[in-house]
Amino acid sequence: MAASRRLLKFGITRKEVLCFLRTLAPKNTGTKHYDDNDNCGSRLDYLFHPRSIALAGASRDPAKRGNELLHGFMDAGYKGQIYPINPGATEIAGLKAYPSVSAIPGPVDYVISVLPVGAAKPLTEDCAAKGVKAIQFYTAGFSETGDPAMKKREEEIVAIARAAGTRVLGPNCVGIYCPETGMVFHVGASKKSGPVGFISQSGGNSEDLVWAAPLRGVYFSKAISFGNAADLNESDFLEYLVHDPATNIVSGYLEGFKNGRKFVDQLRQAQGKKPVIILKGGRTEAGTRAVASHTGSLAGKMAVWDALCQQYGVVQFCSLDELLDMAVAFQYMKPPRGRRVAVIGSGGGASVQAADDCETCGCPVPKLPESARAELRTFTSEVGRFFANPLDSPTRGWAPEQFQHAIKIVLDQPEMDFLIVFIGVDITLFLHDGKKIRDRTTEALITAAGMVDKPIVVVLKSGGSLEGSQAVLEQQARLVEGGLPVYPTLPRAVSAVSRLIAWHERQ
Repeated sequence: MAASRRLLKFGITRKEVLCFLRTLAPKNTGTKHYDDNDNCGSRLDYLFHPRSIALAGASRDPAKRGNELLHGFMDAGYKGQIYPINPGATEIAGLKAYPSVSAIPGPVDYVISVLPVGAAKPLTEDCAAKGVKAIQFYTAGFSETGDPAMKKREEEIVAIARAAGTRVLGPNCVGIYCPETGMVFHVGASKKSGPVGFISQSGGNSEDLVWAAPLRGVYFSKAISFGNAADLNESDFLEYLVHDPATNIVSGYLEGFKNGRKFVDQLRQAQGKKPVIILKGGRTEAGTRAVASHTGSLAGKMAVWDALCQQYGVVQFCSLDELLDMAVAFQYMKPPRGRRVAVIGSGGGASVQAADDCETCGCPVPKLPESARAELRTFTSEVGRFFANPLDSPTRGWAPEQFQHAIKIVLDQPEMDFLIVFIGVDITLFLHDGKKIRDRTTEALITAAGMVDKPIVVVLKSGGSLEGSQAVLEQQARLVEGGLPVYPTLPRAVSAVSRLIAWHERQ
């Protein structure tokens, strides 16, 4: 096994790799494991572009998930046929309702079930008879409960579906988000597509990320919550995203693996082509126990997992915030030529912390040459300014042309590879021209970024007041629109850039 031989340099033996892959595979329960040699990545497009969707459990009650999903698809502009399934209704949300999937006159590609666990088997039989391509079970209460009877019920519905050529997504998942098609997790989700793909065993993490990401300028090609992965699993969706032309960045939240060998093979295929950024759940003993009760997966040996990530260039994280930070870096930053960083605008004592934060992340903070410092002094006359690096900025900001000139002076120095601009909005909140200052700074930054060939990263910070938070959101939206990566703190910014550089170095 070539992969295991290559991992020897990370202190992991071939035996440990083989044991790791075996522990990540499902237990032999007598149910056929369908995806060992199933090249799903090239054949799953119907999941993201179904011609028709049936919602089993559609409801008129706005408090019910079956109502929210129905209105979510309608609000997102899904262009295919939507069939509400509810034997107690003839019409829901202006759409004709049907008592069962088999009662629908036309073909049905995709069925979403929000029905109770007890209804899963008859629904699956109905879908199998209809020739449905895929069933997504939003319903929880299967193998993740640890109850052998519920695990058996999960296996039964998969066996029934696969015998008819129907694939199963879930159970215990929120399914698929594909804004291009109009498939969403909830009402109000962004309708804008982007280059990031996301796979997740957690439905809550999927929803949280899809909801928060647009504020940072991150948009998704596809996001998939696959829950218990009773049939379609993490390896199938990784394969799809690795080969998906609409996806440039692959990300994920994973707890365990149903097909470790296939997953490793897809990491190998992604290497050097697309960045893969993963948050691994179950890294600690307590986390492993939580994983078992969450999706019924095994967390695996972390030493082997870490070695696999090193081997195949996977960027790892400890939180969804960090994952989103990295998606921002990959989406908005051209890679710096090196690690040396200049910082503008940290001010006073914050400059010391800024320098420490950068150095801690492996990004040196070189002193600005005297010639550059002298040039900056020609248009910055305030007493007490710092010109060494980090470089302080005037309280009320430079005029636009001065700000752009300062950025160019700093980035023209061969000692500097990229720039972090630190902006605290609080100091402008109660100035009569505060908004004008912020707007002027924003536009100057966007213009300056187009004038230089080195990356610029922006940190927007507020003390947390309502006014400050609103000002940050407004300024961030414009900076993102202008193509600049924006972060809430300097440590998060420099950490993301450092990891971006490391990924490109490995390639």
